[in-house]
Amino acid sequence: MRRKDREITSLEKIEEIIRSCKICHIAMSRGGEPYLVPMSYGYEMAGGRLTLCLHSAREGKKLDILRQNSRVCFEISREEGLVYSNSPCGCGTLYSSVIGDGEVVFINDGDEKCEALSRLYKHQTGDEVKFTHRQADAVCVFKIISEQFTGKRRSV
Repeated sequence: MRRKDREITSLEKIEEIIRSCKICHIAMSRGGEPYLVPMSYGYEMAGGRLTLCLHSAREGKKLDILRQNSRVCFEISREEGLVYSNSPCGCGTLYSSVIGDGEVVFINDGDEKCEALSRLYKHQTGDEVKFTHRQADAVCVFKIISEQFTGKRRSV
């Protein structure tokens, strides 16, 4: 990271950013063509490994790409205000972000799908819900497993 003064090394502070946000952007590529989508997520942080839980329709462009190339990059961020200056070059944005890369793993086991959907729902709403196998079968559920992610913050 070039700006070491903005780097976040504490896993607790990185997880606080992940916990406070609701949308992550997933970047993928097929045949050299980039594709980026915003997605709702749930997560688990354990042993320095971040697992993002996601769901989508059972078919579509995103899934076609991920089935061909399961390597992705993700970004989670929040804006925290603007910095104003008399000089345009002195203006900027206060922010916190987490960026990482990982491998997409499709979840086919019914119990694991239900658990991942429950984790996602709890993160998004704060409510605990148990999904049925029938509900889980209606969607595609996958996870991104990442051991390489960094946090960054610009604060006043």
